[in-house]
Amino acid sequence: MSNKCQCPDCQNPALSVIRNNEIISSPEPGFCFKHTEDKSAHLEAMLKYIDSHEKIVGLCASGISIKGVDLSNKQFYGCNFQHSMFSNIHSSGLKFKICMLDFSTFTDCDMLNSDIQFSSFSGSKFIHVVFTGSDLVHNNYNGITAYQCSFDDSDFYNSRFIRAILMNTSMKNCNLKKTIFYNSAREHVSFKLSNTREALIDRNKSGLVGGFSESEGEEEL
Repeated sequence: MSNKCQCPDCQNPALSVIRNNEIISSPEPGFCFKHTEDKSAHLEAMLKYIDSHEKIVGLCASGISIKGVDLSNKQFYGCNFQHSMFSNIHSSGLKFKICMLDFSTFTDCDMLNSDIQFSSFSGSKFIHVVFTGSDLVHNNYNGITAYQCSFDDSDFYNSRFIRAILMNTSMKNCNLKKTIFYNSAREHVSFKLSNTREALIDRNKSGLVGGFSESEGEEEL
């Protein structure tokens, strides 16, 4: 478990301490990214660690910015990337399990054939992001904003999009069984060939059917 930032009154988690290209197993006192004195050096150490390891466990990297990095086939378990920024990430086979990415921003990223499970993206923003062909099950997408994104051919079993905003986005040929869209806003979203009748849309109708109408744009039953 990560410890808190040492800066007075700061409640952010402290970044993982990396020494000799390894994460220090027992938490040491440290600072969050905002209050880290040498941000460039700390970020460089983290990116070097990620680049040289296929499996990353328990990394706290909350608040960092990652740009133009290839994360293909990287495996992240129990990691914290909350309030982080991902830009121009072109990867395939990326894996996240039990990770926190809440309130993060993803811009111009391709993460094809990813395997993301039991993870949280609550309040995050996705702009020009492609997750085509991915397993995205048991995830929390509550309150996200997705603009011009593609989730085609993906599995969203038991994931949640409560109060999400989806615009000009494609979810064609997706598994939406038990996927929750309560109070979501959808404009020009395509669900062609997806099993929308098994999605949970309306609390007042036991969550089944209802809510997907042609008037909302490109949606199809």
